[in-house]
Amino acid sequence: MKLPRNMLYTAAAVALALGIFAAAAILRPTGGTRHEKFEAVDVTGANWGKGFELTDHNGKRRTLKDFHGKVVLLYFGYINCPDMCPIIMAKLGAAVRQLGDAGNAVQGLFVTVDPKRDTPQVLAQYVPSFHPSFLGLYGDEQTLDRTTKEFKVYSKAQAPGSSGFYTVDHSSQVFVFDGGGRLRLFIRPEATPESIARDIRILLKETN
Repeated sequence: MKLPRNMLYTAAAVALALGIFAAAAILRPTGGTRHEKFEAVDVTGANWGKGFELTDHNGKRRTLKDFHGKVVLLYFGYINCPDMCPIIMAKLGAAVRQLGDAGNAVQGLFVTVDPKRDTPQVLAQYVPSFHPSFLGLYGDEQTLDRTTKEFKVYSKAQAPGSSGFYTVDHSSQVFVFDGGGRLRLFIRPEATPESIARDIRILLKETN
């Protein structure tokens, strides 16, 4: 199944725009010394969001342990999302590219909240369009319900229109794990690629 061409164009355009933004941020001069303080919400020590067991778009079963040693960016969304999902995924891709070689120690994960439409084939086309290393994850209804509850993520499909098309209301935060698999940060939708990259660098320093 091929992803609609307009979706790929939209994703590519957003990713390009954010990539330019990130590049400009790198060249922007900064004054003074920055303290090693996260710009995202620090949720270190949270007693939820401890893990998942899902299948990636290549058909491989995945858990947090598979990405030990890497900073993991976990986002819940769906491919037919008209706005927030492609914007946030493009920000994550831009942030990882901004890290250069250090980006190899980062893993982006997109968990679909619409598995009926977001098949592995479609996820395999859509998710890596934001960054080649990113993986799409899915699960059956029971597994997905258990996972969203573990991460306190809201998700509800709306009634289909006359054409059969429907949207899915869902939370839009990004969960960030350190190299030891601990939930550390909660990235808000308004975060910039620059701020995301900066927080990742701090976590990578801790891991090293």
